[in-house]
Amino acid sequence: MEDNDLSADLDAFLAASEQELTGFRRDLHAYPEPGYAEQRTTRLLAERLAAAGLRPVVLPQGTGLLADIGISENQESGDQERRVVALRADLDALPMPDEKDVPYRSTVPGVCHACGHDVHTTVLLGTGLFLAGQARAGLLPGRVRLIFQPAEELGTGAQDVIAAGGLESVGRIFALHCDPRLDVGQLGVRSGPITAACDLIKVTLAGPGGHTARPHLTADVVYALGKIVTELPAALSRRVDPRSSLSLVWGRISAGSAANAIPNEGIAEGTVRCLDEEAWHSAADLVTGLVHSVAEAYGVTADVEYLRNDPPTINEEVSAQMFATAAAGVLGADAVVPTPQSLGAEDFAWYLTSVPGALARLGTRTPGARLVRDLHQPTFDVDERAIGVGVRVMAATALTALFDDGSTASRPPAHTYSG
Repeated sequence: MEDNDLSADLDAFLAASEQELTGFRRDLHAYPEPGYAEQRTTRLLAERLAAAGLRPVVLPQGTGLLADIGISENQESGDQERRVVALRADLDALPMPDEKDVPYRSTVPGVCHACGHDVHTTVLLGTGLFLAGQARAGLLPGRVRLIFQPAEELGTGAQDVIAAGGLESVGRIFALHCDPRLDVGQLGVRSGPITAACDLIKVTLAGPGGHTARPHLTADVVYALGKIVTELPAALSRRVDPRSSLSLVWGRISAGSAANAIPNEGIAEGTVRCLDEEAWHSAADLVTGLVHSVAEAYGVTADVEYLRNDPPTINEEVSAQMFATAAAGVLGADAVVPTPQSLGAEDFAWYLTSVPGALARLGTRTPGARLVRDLHQPTFDVDERAIGVGVRVMAATALTALFDDGSTASRPPAHTYSG
């Protein structure tokens, strides 16, 4: 960019730092921490960033941190201060066992980095260290904010960052997510919706219960629960535009403890997902109303707990193009590929309700590998060459956004990624 050779600078940085970054990722993988328990991860990041001359600020809840890189005053030339470009990574692990046979296997029972957040964190750390060096050399034309966010898997961490002022002065925000369907060296880019909304629902039915020999003298909670579990998804398919792909899937059903007794309570829990923001806004009232209508028909009472979790992640067009342009510059044009919208959820979506930005998918599959370890599986792992690729992409994207400042919107892009 401008007069310096960004690719050469990145080559030199990664040649000196790749071993450290791989070791950092393996350490995080061996000592995973779930949402709001990321104290060790936060401490390690704060120490390393401070050693690089940055001033990390831990978030109020004690996990996660922010660190700014670069100028904060108007440039000496008299130009107005450019807005901040934010880069985000998530810190938390999943509550599941690690079943891999590797030296860096999780040492914490029942907790595992099975979604790649250890990679995201390491990529952002490497990006921050590189950009700090660029700033010292006078090659950073603005400010970059590193956001190391807690509790993404709980769907609340992004809102904590926003409440703590993490988006103040931010003009654009970018993030990566591991994708085991893409080879290392590839970046999946999409303009518009890239992930779905995801809400949580818990239905509790109650009735007098009784003997299974006399169901007519009871309110049959189990039968009513079965009706809700089977009929509600079908009813939604006739009440919502099918293009929104609204989907209700149950993950837990519980009722009773004896074969010959109708219980007085039953519970069903699941997730509601959809691709369309308008459908997401109306889903809570619609689902709740349908539950009560089915319950009433069988004489039971229904209590519905509906937790609005994450909206759809909708990539802003110019920001998505910045990702594609930057990645093509440091990886090659063939490395940038379209990616489909997923029914998975990402709380990065909350940032995009406040500022423009984009989420891209970082390839983690070893080229030619037959076995694909999917996300949220206890055997999930990555080809660690993805760390260096991620650093290249995030650093180049931050610099592209700082230099370009949105002017790509006024000229035709070389490639368009709309899925």
